[in-house]
Amino acid sequence: MKSPKRSEFLLILMLPVFMTACSKAPVPKPRGYFRIDFPEKKYARFDGQNGVQDMPCSFDYPVYGIISPSGERNGNEGWFNIDFPAYRARIYLTYRYIHNDFASLMEQTYRLNVKNHIAKADAINEQAITNNDRQVYGMLYDLAGNTATSVQFYATDSTRHYLRGSLYFSAEPNSDSLAPVIKFFREDIVHLMETLDWK
Repeated sequence: MKSPKRSEFLLILMLPVFMTACSKAPVPKPRGYFRIDFPEKKYARFDGQNGVQDMPCSFDYPVYGIISPSGERNGNEGWFNIDFPAYRARIYLTYRYIHNDFASLMEQTYRLNVKNHIAKADAINEQAITNNDRQVYGMLYDLAGNTATSVQFYATDSTRHYLRGSLYFSAEPNSDSLAPVIKFFREDIVHLMETLDWK
């Protein structure tokens, strides 16, 4: 039997060293989120009906949204939604006719928009909306942080009409992963407010 040469012997000894030296220790990957594809911005006109009870207002809403009466609040007139099933998102809308209760409606809005979310919000930014030609005056609230809702608003003519809205997701609040979706739907809410007309 032929004995192994010295070079072959060294190669056999060094092979395990080479095999383990080339491997890297496993490193966890940073947490990532799925890429979200958004549809092209297109709008249709809500004329105050569209399958819900007659509303004395009209506005543009995204064509990728579905307007429906609020099934969760049966019997309450003026409650309806814009649903976005592909994104598990919904804009809750409430219309109220002002009956000498403007101060009460404003207090409810403050309580729902600001007070209930102040503990979880990192910051609450307000943007005034004013359109004298359409008699639309309101406020847009951006709630930063892991809050249940990130965008809320109200619009009124301060004498007869009052519309309030809130954007919610059917998902655990995570401002990092939802940030692009919130930004996308916030633009739709601003467009809704800019095209709002009272009847």
